[in-house]
Amino acid sequence: MLFTINPDNPQQRLINRIADILKKGGLIAYPTDTYYGIGCDIMNKRAIEKIYLLKQRNKNQPFSFICADLKNISHYAKVTNYAYKTMKRLLPGPYTFILTGTKLVPKIMLTKRKTAGIRVPANRICLALVQALGNPVISTSATMPDGEVFNNASLINDYFGSRLEAVIDGGPVAGKPSSVVSLENDEPEIIREGLGDVSVL
Repeated sequence: MLFTINPDNPQQRLINRIADILKKGGLIAYPTDTYYGIGCDIMNKRAIEKIYLLKQRNKNQPFSFICADLKNISHYAKVTNYAYKTMKRLLPGPYTFILTGTKLVPKIMLTKRKTAGIRVPANRICLALVQALGNPVISTSATMPDGEVFNNASLINDYFGSRLEAVIDGGPVAGKPSSVVSLENDEPEIIREGLGDVSVL
């Protein structure tokens, strides 16, 4: 089902409908400040399993997830003063921060080193969705098996069809990946350079 949502002023009634789909274990596609993402409620193990199948991805490669804001991040990751100050300067924005997960994060979402990739994108639709759900939402780019990225909601809807319960059309997105930065041990380590400016770290 395709939902058209205003990227500047998301309609709360539609956001609530999609949050209900997530609560029931549904998979959705939604816009971020980088790519269109595919996601589910991180507290729903069956939904996470469905995303691994959909993406044909090895379970040793956890997905990153989206939090509503910095305060929300501190429930799911151990945030030092240094990490907090760094993220406060740069979020919301096109960054994925690698942090040590807390006990609230399902094991399937953590690496062997107990870390998690966390995002707060500069996109009002996905932040409104996470707030309405009350839990973080998995974030993995909407791609074909060959890695080609979909940058258009109607193409995503056509390709995935009934495998997704909802597709949000929030208009065009940047179509480039986020910068991935590890903040473990209070030392910023750039894992991948993407849209976010890493020279400020």
